[in-house]
Amino acid sequence: MRNRRRAIFVPVLFVLLAGALACASTSKSATSSPTTAASVTKSLTSHPAFGTCPDSAFPDLSGTSAGANYAAPKVTVTCTDTEVTVTSNNMISYEFVAKTPNALAPQNFTWKIPLKPTKAAAPTNIENRLGTLGFTVTGIAIYGPTEGPMPAAEAYGDPVGNGILDFCGGHAGPSSDYHYHTIVYTDAACNFETSQLVGFAIDGFPIYNSVICLDAGCTQTTLAKSGYTKTGDSKSYVWKAYAFSGGTDPGTLDACNGRTEADGSYAYHLTPTQFPYIIGCLVGTAKTQTGNAAAPMPQMQGQQGPSGPQGPPRS
Repeated sequence: MRNRRRAIFVPVLFVLLAGALACASTSKSATSSPTTAASVTKSLTSHPAFGTCPDSAFPDLSGTSAGANYAAPKVTVTCTDTEVTVTSNNMISYEFVAKTPNALAPQNFTWKIPLKPTKAAAPTNIENRLGTLGFTVTGIAIYGPTEGPMPAAEAYGDPVGNGILDFCGGHAGPSSDYHYHTIVYTDAACNFETSQLVGFAIDGFPIYNSVICLDAGCTQTTLAKSGYTKTGDSKSYVWKAYAFSGGTDPGTLDACNGRTEADGSYAYHLTPTQFPYIIGCLVGTAKTQTGNAAAPMPQMQGQQGPSGPQGPPRS
């Protein structure tokens, strides 16, 4: 497996243009381009229609692993008329690069979300909410744009800006659980290139990549843009460093980092290098999870970077 040590801070236009080139075709089939961040080798499929089982959007991860000594990913999807159930061992399908002192080990996650989600009367605030806010189609937990209270100098800081994420946008937590704080979907190694659908929030609404279809046939596209403006230092308490200002650009997302799509359905969109990266609030009613999938993010016991241990414990 390739030795990967790249930071996630790929220039915004380079990262997002790759997504546009991969997804803007009216036939929804991808073509390789030397300007993309990674060569697209599989057919691009449109996301499943609202209210239908999304199992077709979960990629085949057979033959992948985090390395020779790691368990292979195991993800299953089942649906009833009202609910989607995803079980996962939460193992990544690409080389594990340690960005924290924590190991990587299989988990036992089961996520349940409504098949036909509805908007709540008011969004749910996720400020400094530590724990699972969603999951990817590759079976990996999604967290918010916040780390925990330690070390004090970076309490509730921005894991993206503080440079503690790997080349796909995640790292391992204290329970040896890998999770994303952002998602760099344009890198082929991260295994998100075969569909516009990247995952689901726990309220059931889908998470799409950065390509926005401006019409039902997706003949016109634009790139998702965060509606948040940076107003301070995000090293600590990242939510105090940004304010939602919105915008008139058709690609500007709402405060939850989503939008109403051309077909009338709602979806979140990735903004990989722009806060809040994946989810800014929950627009629907979050389904209460059980078991390991309901556990909060525990406090990390230190921080391991490329040059070794760095200061007091990090959450």
